[in-house]
Amino acid sequence: MMLRAINSQDETKSGEMIEDLLIECIKEVGHEDVVQIVTKNASNCVKAGALISAKFPTIFWTPCVVHTLNLALKNIYAPSLTTRNTEDVYEACYWIKSLSEDVN
Repeated sequence: MMLRAINSQDETKSGEMIEDLLIECIKEVGHEDVVQIVTKNASNCVKAGALISAKFPTIFWTPCVVHTLNLALKNIYAPSLTTRNTEDVYEACYWIKSLSEDVN
C-alpha cells in the first residue's frame, strides 16, 4: 500500500533522509502493523532499509523485484555485450527491451 508521495527533487536523498520518511509512515500506521518495506535497490535505499530493520526487528526490507529485473535486463541488453550479428541479436531480443520500457 502506498501511503504518500513526496517531491524530494531539491533534497539530498541520503539513507538517513529516506529512513526518516519511512519512520514517519511507520509511526502513522503503527510499527506492529508493518511487516515489510519495499524500495528500489539503490545504495541509499539499501541503507535506509538496513536502518529500519535495525530499529524495528519485525519489519523486513526487500528490494523491488521490478527494479532488480529492470537492471538485469539492461545489463543483458547492453549494446557493449553484442559484438557480432548486432541486427540479429536486436531482432531476437527486442521484446526484452520493450518489456523493460513498459516496466519503467
